[in-house]
Amino acid sequence: MKIKAVLAALALAVMPLSTLSAQKYDGIIDKTVALVGNSMILLSQIESEVQMMQFQGYVSDRNLRCEVLENMMVSKLFYTQAQLDSLAVNPDMVDAALEDRVSNILSQLGGEEQVEKYFGKPLHKLRQEWRETFMEQNLAQEMQREVAGKITEVTPKEVQQFYKSAPKDSLPIIPTQYQYSQIVLYPNVERAKLAVRERMLEFRQRILDGEKLSVLATLYSEDPGSAMRGGELGMASRSIFWPAFSDAAMSLKEGQVSPIVETPDGFHIIQLITKSGDMFNARHILLKPKYTVEDRDSAFIRLDSIRTVVLEDSLTFDQAARIYSQDAKSRTNGGQVSDPATGAPMFDVDRLKPADYNVLKNMKEGEISQPFESVDDEGRSGNTVYKIVRLEKIRPSHPASFEEDFNVLLDIATNQKSVREIEKFIKEKQETTYIVIDPMFQKCDFRRDGWVK
Repeated sequence: MKIKAVLAALALAVMPLSTLSAQKYDGIIDKTVALVGNSMILLSQIESEVQMMQFQGYVSDRNLRCEVLENMMVSKLFYTQAQLDSLAVNPDMVDAALEDRVSNILSQLGGEEQVEKYFGKPLHKLRQEWRETFMEQNLAQEMQREVAGKITEVTPKEVQQFYKSAPKDSLPIIPTQYQYSQIVLYPNVERAKLAVRERMLEFRQRILDGEKLSVLATLYSEDPGSAMRGGELGMASRSIFWPAFSDAAMSLKEGQVSPIVETPDGFHIIQLITKSGDMFNARHILLKPKYTVEDRDSAFIRLDSIRTVVLEDSLTFDQAARIYSQDAKSRTNGGQVSDPATGAPMFDVDRLKPADYNVLKNMKEGEISQPFESVDDEGRSGNTVYKIVRLEKIRPSHPASFEEDFNVLLDIATNQKSVREIEKFIKEKQETTYIVIDPMFQKCDFRRDGWVK
């Protein structure tokens, strides 16, 4: 037996009996159910993770507790190696993950009291447990990246071999893709903003005169998620809101009403309900700039004129886009649009804006559309724009091919190679790490062999 294994065995042997035997722990029976090297896994930790996964709606066709235990044991293998390699925790990622979890749970359950009732623990203790979990996960994931990063770059020949060896019915189906260019005009933004500001000033004065913001929010707010709750957002981290919104809310005293606040979503009036640390609960009214029929007609007339000039060959479409389009991102590329998520010129159907797709689906390659209304990529729902588009290319839905979808196949082949390297690491560590599993979990149908020795 190796020294490391001996030490691990001794650690287990000298634990107080109360640790190994069943005992009350925050309302559940607790005990050590697994030891991976020098790291213990407690029944309470498994139950806590199961509770969290059930809260998040996770469904499995396996025994969930067995699944959680195996995931924890795998994490411990990577975590232990990360410590040996002196890898450092990224505190920003840990804090972000923690605040994201807390804010989501507070929002879904409706406040701190409900959270504590659901989980059976004070929020400060939950924060402590989740932080420790995220710190360990962060190190384990960093170690996984280190292991996966050791693979050699996948060559075109390896991609070709993967493509030839893969069953044809297992290859991914590439959805219909569109490549297009656009000329975009914005409506009279300043006029629309002035109109909505005047409306919001009226609302604010009515609130100051005694009307309830919650009533006005229910009647007029254009935030459907909060309007039905009288504009109430729920307790959440300031990080999930636009900076201008969260800065304004956090500067208020409880019950105080903000001046008019502009964000990419529109214009807001905010009333603080309560705040704690970097979290707050507030009510708000949201109104978005509205554009008139005259705005639309004016833009359509101008776009139609541009379209006519292009069709008459007085200008090419890309020349017209560089001269007339008001979309800064596509204008410099002669109107060619790129997927903001991937940078690729081809759009999967589900990546297209609905208004754009409704036009493109009925077009032929090289055809220029009539003017239509759409949205840009700003804010959560986009701002109104008017545009014409030229369909450059349609790639019909098809099984991935080596010639047309090399990058897709490269990603799959690279991922599979990384997975093999990670599984190799797990297997090696299983064989060299002292692992003990409590009898109550030894009959689990684990995905990997080698846990029970």
